[in-house]
Amino acid sequence: MEAEILVPDEIAVMALKDVTFFPQALLPLHIFEERYRQMLKDALATHRLFAVAGINPHASSDEPEPLHKVATIGIVRACQANENGTSNLLLQGLTRIEIVETTQHQPYRRIRIRPLLSTPGADPGANKRLCVRVGRLLSIRQHLNGEPNTHLAQFLKTIDDPEIFVDIAAFNLCENPMVKQALLETLNVNQRLELFSRQLHRDIAAIKFRKRLQGSLPDDAIGNN
Repeated sequence: MEAEILVPDEIAVMALKDVTFFPQALLPLHIFEERYRQMLKDALATHRLFAVAGINPHASSDEPEPLHKVATIGIVRACQANENGTSNLLLQGLTRIEIVETTQHQPYRRIRIRPLLSTPGADPGANKRLCVRVGRLLSIRQHLNGEPNTHLAQFLKTIDDPEIFVDIAAFNLCENPMVKQALLETLNVNQRLELFSRQLHRDIAAIKFRKRLQGSLPDDAIGNN
């Protein structure tokens, strides 16, 4: 899908804290800041596209909202304007991009970009086996956390494309923000699946360790252990 998308050389970008947006993912947004109201108006009047980039707290930059260098372009699939001037919209991720430079700061930020294409990194069978492993680890973590089975877990089982599988799973279910950004930046799909698998193993080990420490105490009494 990424190879079929013609993206502009320059595009508006929305900077969000603690958000890592992925291709194929669906991101609900509430637009209320004046700069983003104007950005949305301009996007809807043209190609309906803008990028979402995470704010990088470790970047050495003079910009007030330094961005991670890898982000995702999305397309507005649905938008509802509210009487107070705000809007609610649903953005669908399309393709990874590299942010080359900022070209405009006012009234909203625009960036020059380079599209990034994923590579399989392994044969389809190997990647699909990794998808099965990741799905199994997600189920184990869910069970250990006492979480109910979800529609998302069932939906992931129906996805045949390893790249789409790992991107949707990472967007919705990766709990470590640094790993989540690393997953976005990993263009090799096989390596992306391996990275997510290793993180899930760490998550499971941490849950099991916490449960051993907790013993038979309920969650609201763990401080008494």
